Amino acid sequence: MYQILVCDDDKEIVEAIRIYLSGEGYQVISAYNGREALDAVHKETPHLAILDIMMPEMDGMRLTGKLREEGYAFPILFLSAKTEDTDKILGLNIGADDYITKPFRPLELVARVKSALRRYTTFGSLTEEQTAQCYTIGGLSINDETKEVTVDGDPVRLTPTEYAMLLLLVQNKGKVFSTEQIFSAVWNEPSFGADNIVAVHIRHIREKIEINPREPRYLKVVWGLGYKIDWQD
Repeated sequence: MYQILVCDDDKEIVEAIRIYLSGEGYQVISAYNGREALDAVHKETPHLAILDIMMPEMDGMRLTGKLREEGYAFPILFLSAKTEDTDKILGLNIGADDYITKPFRPLELVARVKSALRRYTTFGSLTEEQTAQCYTIGGLSINDETKEVTVDGDPVRLTPTEYAMLLLLVQNKGKVFSTEQIFSAVWNEPSFGADNIVAVHIRHIREKIEINPREPRYLKVVWGLGYKIDWQD
């Protein structure tokens, strides 16, 4: 059974989400501020977290940064009444996987949770045994059984979302994918204004696999069309 941490200083929202998710068979861990949430993660690592941005003790941004610094890779979904793109991008920059604005529809919340868990199960540390497949392009290597990524022999730590995006491109070397195609393939849902979400994750991947992200050797943009993985010595 998947465990999901839900943290919001509004107890009614936490209870409502608990009811929605419990009805889908998930076990919910409740917290009402960032410190409580951090303690809960330390005691029993959840498979996914839903965090409010504005809350006492430690806000969702700081909490997410702390969790990523400590090496936790489970998906994090932000909840916030804010709708500005800058807030969404800031959350993604810190390490969130997705963003849901209040008020939200229960069906949308559940769908996004399922989508994030699907990526985590397929590309993250919960992966079940699969047929070994290794991909190598220049100094970039991916072992899709162990989910290990290396660049010039050095290990690279990616989030499940970043891994899924990189694997998609590596498996299709030279093929250009639009942001809509990447979003649909990785999030497994239609793309509606997902350019910023994809662009932020692409930038994170570049920062991790490229010596100079401004002059990428592998992950390249095809202006006006999308992104591709290619390599030239």
